[in-house]
Amino acid sequence: MIRIDSPLFTNLTDEEVLSCLRCSGARKRTYEKNEIIFDHDTKPDKLYILLDGMVGLCMDSLSGDKSILTVLDKKGEIFGEVYMFIENNQYDYYALVLKKSVVLEIPKVFFYQKCEKCCSYHSKLISNMLGILASKAYYLTKKNQLLSSTSLRQKLTKYILMNMDRQGFVKLNMSREDLANYLNVKRPSLSRELINMHRDNLIEVSGRTIKVVDIEKLADNL
Repeated sequence: MIRIDSPLFTNLTDEEVLSCLRCSGARKRTYEKNEIIFDHDTKPDKLYILLDGMVGLCMDSLSGDKSILTVLDKKGEIFGEVYMFIENNQYDYYALVLKKSVVLEIPKVFFYQKCEKCCSYHSKLISNMLGILASKAYYLTKKNQLLSSTSLRQKLTKYILMNMDRQGFVKLNMSREDLANYLNVKRPSLSRELINMHRDNLIEVSGRTIKVVDIEKLADNL
């Protein structure tokens, strides 16, 4: 039996999830790295659930520079849901596969109609969806606070403090280039500032791991 750990299916049994997937006509697709799942020309008529891999939601500037709005790398994360519900005719961003990914695609119509097989589950799904949308709104607020920072060091400080674990480590889930795009800065500037922060005994950087050396001193950059 298929098992999907996703906030969308909270409080649903495995049997209920399977019934919903059958009723909705959901399908599972595999995408290779650098493939586009959807772009500006794609009609927003599906909800996407990441089953495996890594996907970036991106925008390109007029000059061609790529900006990563968010990176999805946790199994069960959903994306594309906002545009599906606001009846927009096109996306304002595109979904780029950063690492080979498996995605479950659920047709939009499933969320707007009930059937005899799964109508009892719809109230749970809608409740879960409201929680997901609220979490996304909170995340976007934090991202806006991050991008509104007055300096690159302040951006990095906020990013590190937002993502570090209890031991003071941040394990980057993206390349240095992708992190620069996420922070909306140039990669050389990012690398240079990380070196400077290391030199100032704020952090230690080893590969894709950042260790906070002095959290109080680091927080002074806010």
